[in-house]
Amino acid sequence: MSEDPTTPEAVAVELPPATLARVPQVIDTDEGLAAAIAELAAGSGPFGMDAERSSGFRYSARAYLIQVSRRGGGTHLIDPIAFDGLTALGALLATDEWILHAATQDLSCLAEVGLVPTKLFDTELGSRLAGLPRVGLGTVVAELLGLHLAKEHSAADWSTRPIPQDWLVYAALDVELLPDLRDALAAVLESAGKTHIAEQEFAHLLTWKPAEPKTDPWRRLSGMQSLTTPRQLAVARELWIARDHFAQSIDMGPGRTIPDRAIVAAASQLPNSRGALASIKEFTGRYSRRELGRWWDAIERGLATDDLPPMRVRGNGLSTPRNWKDRHPDAYARFVCVRENMSKIAEKSSIPIENLALPEMIRRICFEPPAVFEPSAVADWLRGAGAREWQIELIHTQLNDCFVRVAEDPSEFLTTAADTDE
Repeated sequence: MSEDPTTPEAVAVELPPATLARVPQVIDTDEGLAAAIAELAAGSGPFGMDAERSSGFRYSARAYLIQVSRRGGGTHLIDPIAFDGLTALGALLATDEWILHAATQDLSCLAEVGLVPTKLFDTELGSRLAGLPRVGLGTVVAELLGLHLAKEHSAADWSTRPIPQDWLVYAALDVELLPDLRDALAAVLESAGKTHIAEQEFAHLLTWKPAEPKTDPWRRLSGMQSLTTPRQLAVARELWIARDHFAQSIDMGPGRTIPDRAIVAAASQLPNSRGALASIKEFTGRYSRRELGRWWDAIERGLATDDLPPMRVRGNGLSTPRNWKDRHPDAYARFVCVRENMSKIAEKSSIPIENLALPEMIRRICFEPPAVFEPSAVADWLRGAGAREWQIELIHTQLNDCFVRVAEDPSEFLTTAADTDE
């Protein structure tokens, strides 16, 4: 897993020479892959899985290293770039459960090479459901297994070849510990009476799809708030598009060609010539001068276009609940009541409130509740919106109670601030 933003400071362990000597080497030949598949097939139990990408270094989100470990089947580090496909490996992996930490980080890049799970155990999600206070891999391993897992290479450029030996140590340990971590976490979930909850969530993960690309992604440029005219926005947009196309063509992280601050500086100053662009001190980056003509062409398009973007765009979703109080007071009151009740449920169950139901789902049902305030109607609404049965069981009666109370008298909730967008 290339990114684990929830992982706290981990303590690196001095590994003995014997451990370093047994770190598997990267598999990049058909013969090596066939041997790894045979060894894994001789093992038993679920597969510990992980993938390393080069986020920020490369444009693509493809996997540059895939790690697989199984009890009795060894640990194997596979270079997916060296192969046209991993069909045979995928067929074997489909025969048993995968163990991943923060599965949604890796499912897409694994699917790109034909590796798709049929059963999952997500140790990060399982840790949340178990009520662990911190769910980064290093912290969970330390708490449940008593080991300290160093994470200093999590943000490395895994497209580097050859991959340094200490990176391989990190990569191997990531998956070697997963089977033991899975068993320890399963025991915690069982003792808390949450096994059925985890099973439903893991099954739901098999249907996970990455989010659709955002509209106008160029609006997420860092520092955009300093641009105050539609013409400046048009120039920023054209520079962003030019940078994105160029970065994709050379498979480099866009920010490594020219940074956001360079685009915003150029859009803010609206240079009137190539020389003026080159003289902007903030216009920096590896390709700021090497591709100066490309950037100037983009600026000219932005200066000449009649397609000026609006300063602000209206989102497709609901506005934040804090904006409902005057125009939609009943919806606001329902939201305040529901959040209060769900906070109590989260505390009692030791499950984070965002795992009880998607925040957008809660906003939507508060804004557009069922026509009839009955527990069964609320349960049906939640089910239709994609809530799992365990979630429905925990929250549907409390939601309905809030709807009834607000219908009778919303005033007690209108004096309370909805100080969250969720």
